[in-house]
Amino acid sequence: MTQTMTGGCQCGRIRYSALIESDEAYWCHCRMCQKATGGIAAAFVQVEPGKVTWLAEPDWYQSSPVARRPFCSTCGTPLGFAWVDGAGDMDLTVGSFDDPAHFRPAAHAGCESIHEAWLDTRELPRHYTASTKSVAERWQAAGLEVPE
Repeated sequence: MTQTMTGGCQCGRIRYSALIESDEAYWCHCRMCQKATGGIAAAFVQVEPGKVTWLAEPDWYQSSPVARRPFCSTCGTPLGFAWVDGAGDMDLTVGSFDDPAHFRPAAHAGCESIHEAWLDTRELPRHYTASTKSVAERWQAAGLEVPE
């Protein structure tokens, strides 16, 4: 099941390829990941650092004495997590992959800060971008199609 997958930031300045050995991903709910992504959790794929090739070197932010995070300073996309000492696996954000649908959640980490109310949202109404009038009209006014 090992395959090379690609990804990068929203603006396209930072790109990577990674040798992925599993479809497993995980949610990290710790406060550091919540702050780093601006979300309720970070969705990550673990990868050996030697199996990630940066086609353009990302910017790095040392988010704590033990961790640093790759990101794009142009568009702000968070791209992952790595230990400062370089030991162990690193993480790439699921959403930064070109095909994030490949991955499935397999575990939760940082559960001391989990927001339970956000875990099961199946019953909430769903609104699609292309059919949300306020969004679709702005894309059309710009002469563009609504992106996926």
